[in-house]
Amino acid sequence: MADHYEVLGVSRDASPEEIKKAYRRLARQLHPDVNPGEEAAERFKLVTHAYDVLSDPEQRARYDIGGDSAFGGAGGFGGFGDIFETFFGAAGGQRGGRPRSRRERGQDALVRVTLDLADVVFGVHRDIEVDTAVICETCQGACCQPGTQPVTCDICHGSGQVQRTVRSLLGNMVTSQPCPSCQGYGTTIPYPCATCQGQGRTRARRTVSIDIPAGVETGLRLQLPGSGEVGPAGGPNGDLYLEVTVSAHDTFSREGDDLLATLEVSMTDAILGTTTTITSLDGPVPLEIRPGVQSGDVLTIKGRGITPLRGTQRGDLRVGVQVVTPTRLDARERALIEQFAAKTKAPPPRLSEFHQGLFAKLRDRLRNG
Repeated sequence: MADHYEVLGVSRDASPEEIKKAYRRLARQLHPDVNPGEEAAERFKLVTHAYDVLSDPEQRARYDIGGDSAFGGAGGFGGFGDIFETFFGAAGGQRGGRPRSRRERGQDALVRVTLDLADVVFGVHRDIEVDTAVICETCQGACCQPGTQPVTCDICHGSGQVQRTVRSLLGNMVTSQPCPSCQGYGTTIPYPCATCQGQGRTRARRTVSIDIPAGVETGLRLQLPGSGEVGPAGGPNGDLYLEVTVSAHDTFSREGDDLLATLEVSMTDAILGTTTTITSLDGPVPLEIRPGVQSGDVLTIKGRGITPLRGTQRGDLRVGVQVVTPTRLDARERALIEQFAAKTKAPPPRLSEFHQGLFAKLRDRLRNG
């Protein structure tokens, strides 16, 4: 079995770069397209196998201590090897192989945005700053310095693959693998773009304009196709996902498409009734409080809730009433109240059936955010 270092013509302490240069030099001389002789073909197999072993740090380490990879060098067992050479020879080894494309789809990106509850009522327009990969302005995705272009790889001659001989129990099998010189692209870039280092894209901050629809809620993700990162070599953009968080509001909370709020009403207004104006999330709204309203009663204002995510019919604004009892009375006020109590002859306090009405739910929801 030939020594891999001798096959490549390098010393045993050669650096990976020296090994690569030696392989490229020999491959140019011995490649079947350049030197079709049988002897050159055998030497090309030996050179390729030697490079496969020595270019891989783990295989090289095993080889240096007396081992080899893939059952040794490129020598054959004979017999079955000749049969497999017939079926999987030079043509069969590259069957169906094509060079890799440098252009690939970009990755998806995720951006989190925080909205106020008011933004959810009708939807909102936002300009969002995104830090992603964008196409290189110098080379426009070509990966080369302006005025230059990729050149056909002189090792694989544009196929993106090289043959290697693998020795197995059944004999020698010739297979194909990505060309180590061009990484399977079929071309090399002698003068990479200095701006993007030959990637065809750079990192930059850009602005994405988006109309966030009404009805979104915390945890919802909106997909913006084609607004993610540009791919290598100017490949198509990935998608951008917008994850929504809705901030808690001091006055209103949400239940489905309805808005909930609590309205404090004085005892006299609760007894006599009144008309007031409350400020909703989209402007002032008149509200009539009927005489005798009780704490826990719910007043509904139609169409002042949230526009649903997939619809046009707005929810309602539901206002839970809390009657406020005065805590400080002067002598005259107290006398009036006593006269009222004596005249109405209200029943004494008593226990009633426990009932957690809608007002209690509203109050708990406001408390818990």
